Amino acid sequence: MSPHDPARGFASLAVHAGQEPDAETGAVIPPVHFSTTYAQDGIGGLRHGYEYGRSGNPTRTALQTQLAALEGGAHAFSFASGLAAEDTLLRAALSPGDEVLLGNDVYGGTYRLLARVLGTWGVRLRVVDMSDADAVCAAVEASPPQILWVETPSNPLLRITDIAGLAAIGHAAGALVVVDNTFATPALQQPLALGADVVVHSTTKYLGGHSDVVGGALVTSDDALAEKIGFLQYAVGAVSGPLDAWLTTRGIKTLDVRMQRHSENAAAVAAFLDGHERVARVYYPGLAAHPRHELARRQMSRFGGIVSVALESGEAARRFAESTRLFTLAESLGGVESLVNYPDAMTHASVRGTEAAVPVEIVRLSVGIEDPGDLLADVAQALAV
Repeated sequence: MSPHDPARGFASLAVHAGQEPDAETGAVIPPVHFSTTYAQDGIGGLRHGYEYGRSGNPTRTALQTQLAALEGGAHAFSFASGLAAEDTLLRAALSPGDEVLLGNDVYGGTYRLLARVLGTWGVRLRVVDMSDADAVCAAVEASPPQILWVETPSNPLLRITDIAGLAAIGHAAGALVVVDNTFATPALQQPLALGADVVVHSTTKYLGGHSDVVGGALVTSDDALAEKIGFLQYAVGAVSGPLDAWLTTRGIKTLDVRMQRHSENAAAVAAFLDGHERVARVYYPGLAAHPRHELARRQMSRFGGIVSVALESGEAARRFAESTRLFTLAESLGGVESLVNYPDAMTHASVRGTEAAVPVEIVRLSVGIEDPGDLLADVAQALAV
């Protein structure tokens, strides 16, 4: 059976899509292709379309095949970082004077890219609470955007947006609907099946899964848009290198089981924090008290590995973040190890003073796959400091 057979389940696709044994040696794990250039059978006689490392690489092709299969898309593109993927998509889809409607709880780098890089190119930016459909409708009616950019769950307040509902609103206005699926991954949520046009990933996070490779990806079934993205991937050149592509592929093979454990551990941490006397609020869509818990149940298979928590003050939040022992104080998320982050001064420092600013009392936990008892003990001792 072909690894691309749609009857295959997600876990099987994660292991096999794009990973056929090497045709020459039978190696079960395809080799990493480091070559920057490829022999031609006469001028223009390309073997399987490969000519130069920027335009194509077999290891990158394998990863892109894997990504497309997991997200249920027709085309996937791998980049050197998540922001490189975002930048390429925005250039492919926008012209000066166009507008992006962005959520007010998003990755700080996305806001910075739009406001401080593409803004100088003439791209306009508006911000709205994407989890509020009425607010989105009003914003779209006031001025139809070219792109509706959605993060769900959002970073770091774990807001849940109705992807199907937003897709209908966006498409009625002629907008391209983009979903950043980094937090959920295709193991838990598949935006294209819910009506989105493009899925964005920082593959640095859960897809790579081991905090050892930086990368990004775009997946779409829009042939015309894919042609533009493919041209810019080649012309601008922010592609993933062969070893980065191979490491990402290796990580993806265990994505299904990792996301199960991440979700189980995060649920345990969230339940422990919920109602704790030193905790003002817990943000986790798996809690019944989450305002969009039922929506999360409908469009996600599990609730993911990120838990955010509001302490009683900014000082308390900083103290907690600096007092954990098993949770490492660090940027990023999605690795097998648990991390703690203080967004206001770390991942979201670039959006201080903007509509996307993160409250100073917020701490974000990327819950890893360690023993849950050890994680709970670490959180307990940090709260007691």
